[in-house]
Order: sequence, then C-alpha cells, then structure tokens
Amino acid sequence: MLKAIACAGILLVVGDFLSTFCYHIPEHIFGSLHLQTHHSYKKHFRHYAILTLNPLVLLDGLLGALPYFLIAVVLWFFSPIGVVCGLLLGQFHVWWRHTSILNWQTPKSVEFVCRILFITTPERHWQHHHKTHEAYGDIFTFFEQPAKSWFRLLRWLRIRFPQLRSQN
Repeated sequence: MLKAIACAGILLVVGDFLSTFCYHIPEHIFGSLHLQTHHSYKKHFRHYAILTLNPLVLLDGLLGALPYFLIAVVLWFFSPIGVVCGLLLGQFHVWWRHTSILNWQTPKSVEFVCRILFITTPERHWQHHHKTHEAYGDIFTFFEQPAKSWFRLLRWLRIRFPQLRSQN
C-alpha cells in the first residue's frame, strides 16, 4: 500500500515538474499551440477540452501529459496500482482545476487542505488563464517561484536570440 501511495505521489510531483518546465513554460515562450488552444479568450474549458473536434487541442493535451506517461512507464515496475491511481488523480485534477468557468467556488475547508498540500485550486489555475506568466505548476503550487525564474530566463533567450521564436 505504501509503495502504491509513493508511486502515485512521485508520478504526480515529477510529472508536474517535467510538464511545467519541459513543455508548459517553453510552449508559452517559444510556441503558440498551447496559447491558441488553452488560453484563448474566446474559449473556455468545456469548449476546448470537451466539445471541440480540433486535433490541435488533443495534441496540446497529449504533449502536456507526456511527462506523466513517461514517468508512469518507469514506475510501473514498482506499483502498477500506484501508477494507475496517480494518473487518475492527475486527470481528475485537470477536470477540477478547470471548474472556475462553471462558477465553482472551492469550499474553504478544501482550500485550506490544498494550501497545506501545495495543491493548485481552480481559482489559482484561473489566475493563470488570465495572466499567463503567473500561477505555474498545474498540480502543485511549490513550482511557482522556480517556474517564474525559468519563464524569465527563456523569455530573455527568446529576445536575445530571435531565431528561436515560433514561425506561426
């Protein structure tokens, strides 16, 4: 049981780290796929994640989830149940953190527990949708400060080396 809990936790923390630093932030700086599909002011979660038939939306989601799947492959040997639970918890968190558009308000008791466990709430994730340079860490809030530093460094590199910019 402890091995399953540990594998689920490792999957979520390492997956969030890799997704944030290897895909999410670089895509904000150098790409356009994530910004067009996830941060468009004309769309909301129900539209782009559930109702759309746009394959680019699916691609963005798969690229964001790829680090979790890679970690899952490594951890599968230790605890398949832990891996499945971690992936399910991660997916439930994706759905939950996008409930702000539905006027969801996180109960104060849940918000308190999330603050103690450094878990991103829907309200915090909504901040990221409005100010794309804030509230990084899809699952965990403790990635916020390192993510901001990484964001600034990559933005400096994009400015310093214009050939790194996306051609879209």
